[in-house]
Amino acid sequence: MERQKRKNPVLRTRLPTLPPAARSRVALGLTAAAALGRFELQQCRDCGTVQYPPREACQKCLSTNLAWQKQSAEGEILAETTLEHSNDLFFRERLPWRLGLVKLDCGPTVVAHLHAAAKQKVRVRAMLDRAGQAVIAALPQQETSDMADDRQLREFTCDPKHRKILVTDGKTALGQALIKELVSHQPEIVWVGHAEPWKKFAGFEEIRTLPQVTLVPLDVTDSKNVREVAAEIAGKVDIVVNNAEVHRSFGIANRPGVESARAEMDVNYFGLLRLAQEFGPAMRSRGADGRSSAVAWVNLLSIYALANFPPHGTFSASKAAAHSLAQCLRAEMRPAGVRVVNVFPGPIDDEWNQLLPPPKLAPAALARAIAGALRDGIEDVYPGDVAQEWLARWRDNPKALERELSA
Repeated sequence: MERQKRKNPVLRTRLPTLPPAARSRVALGLTAAAALGRFELQQCRDCGTVQYPPREACQKCLSTNLAWQKQSAEGEILAETTLEHSNDLFFRERLPWRLGLVKLDCGPTVVAHLHAAAKQKVRVRAMLDRAGQAVIAALPQQETSDMADDRQLREFTCDPKHRKILVTDGKTALGQALIKELVSHQPEIVWVGHAEPWKKFAGFEEIRTLPQVTLVPLDVTDSKNVREVAAEIAGKVDIVVNNAEVHRSFGIANRPGVESARAEMDVNYFGLLRLAQEFGPAMRSRGADGRSSAVAWVNLLSIYALANFPPHGTFSASKAAAHSLAQCLRAEMRPAGVRVVNVFPGPIDDEWNQLLPPPKLAPAALARAIAGALRDGIEDVYPGDVAQEWLARWRDNPKALERELSA
């Protein structure tokens, strides 16, 4: 895939359109799995039959005892067709479009969007489309270096290749690891925000010398500064990665005053709000701006946003507030086809988690998880062993997790 040529400013900007989004309530189980990068189908607990499409009762024994379970993704194409005409606005602007019937090894036959290189034997993935609903894509069995360049697959992912990316904080260890990881995926440009330019950080000079990197003075606590930066680059940004955060330890009783808690809220919550107000409208207007349109907004949250971790109580509260705001941002971005990716890491291996026992998440590992989520089109990411364990316990019994954390 070649870089997109500069757009003629005289020509109209294509307005964002969405694929059909109507789904039954039970079918949202497929969407929930796709948001986490999983391929799950309903399976009858009584007779074991795998179901597709999603339904209320088993197609074989009529039992209502159905559960969403991980299934084999291997299959074989039975038939295929290429759409050359469509009355739907979304597909009409993206023709031709390749579709097919895939017989899965686990039993059912599914309708799938076919990758250009998909032949007889394929592997399928549940992915989110521009409307935020689950669809099934059939991919080649073997990964290739240019597989993500497929025109249809790119509609379901937020691949950084040839994109213009803003990373809001390039001075932290995570920010620097994230920039290096994104640069390895061949973006067109990476704008790197750096607050308080007079502060020097180890490794920042190396970031400055990367040819794809352009520094911008961005302080998410300064509304005027955010507005000025947005006026300069918001109309060009394809992906925003908001990794700016303030993390302080202790809860309520161990720390007098509200200064540290206010600083956490000012960056973690109000910083996101300022960015969303200034960059959001421009990104919504560019949701269909060619192959390199605005596609994603990434928020660095924390697994502490799901259940408060008392030793880091006020930080947990600020991330919970940011999580709620990110859900609002997701709802407002969805009509433009811009995906909001929320990242919930466990404790990161940095100075504010130094008293916590391992396992802790290395900045480079977290950076790879974020880039992988963009390439795979995942909506919610829980990197690290701690985040995965907390998520499972929170889903099983939130009250029990609350009691365990308080102890």
